[in-house]
Amino acid sequence: MDLAIAGMLTVDGLTNGAIYALLGLATVMVFAVTRVIFIPQGEFVAFGALTLAMLQSQFIPGTVWLLLLLAILAALLETAQGWREAWPGMRLVRSVASLLAFPLLACLLAIWLAPKDLPLWADAVLSLALVTPMGPLLYRLAYQSLESSTPLVLLIVSVGVHFALTGLALVFFGPEGYRNPSFWADVFNLGPVPVSGQALIIFFTTLVLIVGLWFFFDRTLYGKALRATAINRTGARLMGISSHTAGQLTFTLAAFIGALSGLLIGPTTTVLFDSGFIIGLKGFVAAVIAGLSSYPGALVVALGVGLVESFSSFWASAFKEVLVFALILPALWLRSGRTGEDDEDH
Repeated sequence: MDLAIAGMLTVDGLTNGAIYALLGLATVMVFAVTRVIFIPQGEFVAFGALTLAMLQSQFIPGTVWLLLLLAILAALLETAQGWREAWPGMRLVRSVASLLAFPLLACLLAIWLAPKDLPLWADAVLSLALVTPMGPLLYRLAYQSLESSTPLVLLIVSVGVHFALTGLALVFFGPEGYRNPSFWADVFNLGPVPVSGQALIIFFTTLVLIVGLWFFFDRTLYGKALRATAINRTGARLMGISSHTAGQLTFTLAAFIGALSGLLIGPTTTVLFDSGFIIGLKGFVAAVIAGLSSYPGALVVALGVGLVESFSSFWASAFKEVLVFALILPALWLRSGRTGEDDEDH
């Protein structure tokens, strides 16, 4: 291996690692606020990439029908709960309208704009508008009524949601794979190492999103409410912070991050209906190694995961996935050993 090859592998690893960092940050955020180990995070990646591909082909994406299905089911569940608990009429109407308004608007826009030859950036924005509302709808359907359950129960629910979304993706998108056009097709030379414009977009977007998340959690009222919920759920409730709202907002951010990751990774790899699971699982590895609690740790580990994947694909491509997922074992051994020492001290 010469310096040029090592440089190309490093750029490729950091590019993929930036995507895994976003997914790892989303996984840590969801677990910190809701205690949900969100296995289906990768499905948002696939939905984002596949939605953009279908819009670029001027077809109505299957995301429209999936979003409508989720919105209708969530509205029916909300109505049933309102009747059962005898909510006032206006409260029930406002609650149902809040679930239906944005998904219906996004679906109508997609149906109207899909046959038109829109620029890539416009289709990307429309893809985000279709995938992002799935987050709070999934929370309402699968997790909200179980938010006081143990993490094990929530993990089992997450596995079920993953399989359900994968099956629905096959129904609404089909088995074909898609590769999206690059947002910036130029290639620049950094010495002997070529760096694509798409890689620069990925680095820049990741940096902007990380800074944006820091500003949101540190400077805004909603962000501070999520931080309070993550630190002490009971105390946050006593201070008037709704755990339902916190969960829905967290899943909205997770869906947005996942969909954006799908838009970024779509030009670099072929995405199928079930590709999101492996991509999301690498972000999950970074989050677990970081203890499902450290945002900076998830970021650093995710970049390391990308580098390990890149270099192992050169040295032992047949074992690339094995080496990446084996990274989680030493971290778990070290963590369990530290926990055992702490227990002995007590």
